[in-house]
Amino acid sequence: MRLPFLPVCLFLLLFLLSPDARAQGSFTVSGYVRVSGSNEALIGATVSVPELRIGATSDERGFYTLQLPDGSHTLQVTYIGYEPTTRPILVDGQNHTVNLLVAPASSKLREVIVEANSLRQKLNNNLMSVETLTTQEAKLLPAIFGEVDLIKTLQLKPGVQSGGEGSSGLYVRGGGPDQNLVLLDDAVVYNASHLFGFFSVFNPDAVESVELYKGGFPAQFGGRLSSVVDVKLNNGNNERIRASGGLGLIASRLTVDGPLIKDKASFIVSGRRTYFDIFTRQINRIQEGKEDFSPIPDYYFYDLNGKVNYKLGEKDELFLSGYFGRDFFGFNDEDFQFRFDWGNKVGALRWQHRFNPRFQVNTTFTGSSYQYNINNKIDVFSFNLSSDIRDLGLKTDFNLVLDKGHTLAFGAMATRHAFTIGRLNFDSDDNRLAFKAGSDYDATEAAVYVSDDFQINSRFSLNYGLRLSAFGSGGKTYTALEPRASGKYNLTVNTALKGSYASMMQYIHLVANSGASLPTDIWYPSNDYVKPQRSQQVAAGISHLFADGRYMVTNELYYKWMHRQIDFRDGANLFVNDKLEEEFLFGKGESYGNEVYLEKIKGRTTGWIGYTLSWTYRQFDGINEGRRFPTRYDRRHDLSVVLLHKLSKRIHLTGAFVYSSGNAYSLPVARFAFQDVEGKNATVVPVYNDRNSFRLDAFHRLDLGLVLKLNSKFGESDLMFNAYNTYNRRNPYFVYFEQVKDKESDETLGFRAKQVSLFPVIPSVTYNFKF
Repeated sequence: MRLPFLPVCLFLLLFLLSPDARAQGSFTVSGYVRVSGSNEALIGATVSVPELRIGATSDERGFYTLQLPDGSHTLQVTYIGYEPTTRPILVDGQNHTVNLLVAPASSKLREVIVEANSLRQKLNNNLMSVETLTTQEAKLLPAIFGEVDLIKTLQLKPGVQSGGEGSSGLYVRGGGPDQNLVLLDDAVVYNASHLFGFFSVFNPDAVESVELYKGGFPAQFGGRLSSVVDVKLNNGNNERIRASGGLGLIASRLTVDGPLIKDKASFIVSGRRTYFDIFTRQINRIQEGKEDFSPIPDYYFYDLNGKVNYKLGEKDELFLSGYFGRDFFGFNDEDFQFRFDWGNKVGALRWQHRFNPRFQVNTTFTGSSYQYNINNKIDVFSFNLSSDIRDLGLKTDFNLVLDKGHTLAFGAMATRHAFTIGRLNFDSDDNRLAFKAGSDYDATEAAVYVSDDFQINSRFSLNYGLRLSAFGSGGKTYTALEPRASGKYNLTVNTALKGSYASMMQYIHLVANSGASLPTDIWYPSNDYVKPQRSQQVAAGISHLFADGRYMVTNELYYKWMHRQIDFRDGANLFVNDKLEEEFLFGKGESYGNEVYLEKIKGRTTGWIGYTLSWTYRQFDGINEGRRFPTRYDRRHDLSVVLLHKLSKRIHLTGAFVYSSGNAYSLPVARFAFQDVEGKNATVVPVYNDRNSFRLDAFHRLDLGLVLKLNSKFGESDLMFNAYNTYNRRNPYFVYFEQVKDKESDETLGFRAKQVSLFPVIPSVTYNFKF
C-alpha cells in the first residue's frame, strides 16, 4: 500500500520547497449562475479568474465558490450554448456574494459551436481523464435512425469503445460494460440500454450534462473498476412553461418544464416512445391467414423522466428525480407465445443545505431496480423466468472550502442490495407438471471517504483522497482501502503535466450469457467463493493550448491491472442454477495504451480528433491452457473524427468518421468427423486453437448530417437530415460457417466462412421543436 502515496509525498515535498507557496489570505466570492429570462440554474458552468488561473464549477443549484486574494479581479462565466459573460469585482478584505446571469446564444444552431467552453479551465483542472458532454453537443451530431444518444457520443472520445455495431455499451480502457458505474442524479442505473443495446436510456431533452471519468477517480465514487458516467437531469425553468420535443422515423419525444411556484419551485417531465409495434401489428393483420404467414415480432420501448426542485429557504433546497423505462419484445403464434420485458426504475430524493458559502452538505436517498421477465408458452406448457436487483441507498456528502487553497470533500454511503437470480416457474395447463427454482441473496455495501483539492500555488495543484469500502453478504465481509491521487503542474501558461493513480473495488458482478441475444443479465454479489474484483490504474499526460486557446492537444498514457476477473466455464449453466458460483473462473487482466486528443472550440468549424493505441488481455488457469489471450474488445487502433461546420446562420453541416481494428474472436482451425457403429450419422466436431486468435475485418464508417433552422413565429424548430454509414460499408457483425455440399450426393465437402453485416446506409429525418 506504499506505492499509492508516493505521488502525494512528492507533491507535498515540492510544495514545501516552493518559494511562492500561498502565504497571503484569501476571501470567499460565491453566488449563483442562472440563465437570464428563465432564472434556471446553470449546472456545470465554469466561473474563473483567468489571470489567476483559478476557477470553479457550479453545482446542481448553479452555486459556485471561489477563494480570491485582495484586489481587483474579473470573473468570467463560460458554458456551451451561452454567451461568455464577464463581471469585474473588487475584493476588499471581506467575503462577497456575486450572482451571475448568462444569456443563451443568439441562434440555436450556435449551440454546437463549443466557443463558450473554456479549454483553459480544462487545462488547469487537476483531475485528468475526464470527458464532459452537454446535450447541445450531442443533439447536432448524426445518429442512427436520427435518434440522439449521449452514450454513443461518449464512444467517440479516446479510450472509449463500443461493443460493436449499434451497441450503446461502453468499454473503457480495457474494462467490460459491467465495470462502468452509471449514475442518474446519484442513483445507480444497472442497464443503460434500450433496443437490445442500440440506444441508451437517457433522453437528451431531459439531461443537463454528462461527465465520464476514465481514470483518476475522485474518492466519492466507488463500486466499479473502469469508469464513472455521471448524468445530471435538467432542473427546469423557473420563469415560464416551455415545451420541446421531436418527431423521428422510429420514435417521438416530448419534454415540458416550468415553474410550480415562481422563483421557488420548478419541474421537468420528459417522455419518449418508439412505434415499431404500430407498423408491425398492421403488417401482421394484413398478412394473417396466408399460407406462408410468419408474424413479425412485437417490439417497442418507452421511458419517462421527471424532476422537481423546491427551494425551502436561502440555505435549503429539495430535489426529487425519477426515471422509469421499459422494453417489450413479443411473439404470438398458435403454438408458441413468447414475451420478454425488461427495464429500470430509478429514484432520488436529495436535500441540500448550505451552512455558509464555504460549507455545504448533500443528503440523498436513492432507490434503483433492474428486472427482466421472460414468459413462454409452448402448446400446453408455460414457464416464466425472471431476475432482478433492487437497491435502497443513503449517502451524505460534505464540501468545505478552507483557507490556503484547500477544498475538502468527505462523506459516507450505505446501500442495501436484494438479488433475485434465475427465478423459474414451470407449469402445464392441467397442473400435473410444476417446477420452481431460483435463489435470493441480500447484501450490504458501505463506504466512507475524504479528499482534498489543494491549490498549492499558481502552477501546482493536487487532488488526493482515500476511500474505505466494505461489503457483506452471506456471513462474509470484505473491506478495502482505495487510495486516489491526481495532480497538475503548469510548465508554462499553455502547457500542463498531469498524473493520477486510482485503486477501485467492485463487489457485485454481472453474469451475462455471451451466446444470448437478449439482455438476460444477472447481477451477483461477492460471497465466500466469489471475491471482489480490484483494479489499479496509473496515468500520465501532457496538455497544450495553442492558437489563442482555440485548440488543445492532450496525450495520455495509462496502465491498468485488474485482479480477480470473472469468466465462465465452457458450457456453464447461467440460469436456474442454485450454485452459480461453481460455474465461475477467476483470473487477472491488464490493459495499457496511449490516447491522443485534439479539440478545436472556436470558429466556423469545430470538433475533435481522438486516437487510441491500446492492448487488453485476460488470463485464466482454466481457459486457453492458462495462456493470456486478448479480449473480444481488444482493438489495437481506434480513431474518431468529429466536425461541425457553420455554413450559415440557418445551416450547419456535421460529420463523424470512425475507424477501429476488428474485434478479436475464435474460429475453428480444423474439424473431425466420427460416425456411429453402423457407419452412419456422421457428427462433425470443430477444433479450436487459442481463444480470440482471429480478427474480424477493420470497422470504419462515415456519418453525415445537415441541420436546417426553420422560421417559426411560436418558438424554435429545425429539421435534421442524417445519413448513417454514408458510403454503405458492410462492417462485420459476426462470422458463421455454412456447409458446402455436393449437389448430387448431398455429401458435405467442407465449410465456408460467411460474414454477417448489420446496417447498410440509413437515411433519416427528424423534426425538432421548442417553444
